[in-house]
Amino acid sequence: MILGILGISAAIGLFCWLVFTLAVYALPFFAGITIGAWAYGAGAGWPGAILVGLVSAAVTLGLGQFLFAFLRPVWVRLVIGAAFAAPAAIAGYHAVHGIAQHAMPSEAWQVVFSVIGAIAVGVTAWLRIAGAGPAQPVQGFARG
Repeated sequence: MILGILGISAAIGLFCWLVFTLAVYALPFFAGITIGAWAYGAGAGWPGAILVGLVSAAVTLGLGQFLFAFLRPVWVRLVIGAAFAAPAAIAGYHAVHGIAQHAMPSEAWQVVFSVIGAIAVGVTAWLRIAGAGPAQPVQGFARG
């Protein structure tokens, strides 16, 4: 019984680590799936749809990180960060809700924990996209 509890705890910990690590990729994943499905519907076939989806996901991630790192207006950075954090928060909500449905019978507490999970995953995605920019030089210190 103790091994079962330890195994479940390890599995939940691994799952949570995976959700937090991959949170920033929710928007590129969605873009890749959507554009890949469009390409398949347009007659590209499976290989073409997969290739178009992978390329569009990579471009979405790269362009988002580039724009967030090099554009200085705060409102632009806020919009880009929100574009990455919102799908991550939605994914976090559903991931935590799936776990909460198995852990507790009360639907109210399931929603409470799911909202807390959505906020945590959204903030994590925001911090990861914000941390992807180039390091700013420290003023007042000599290089060398």
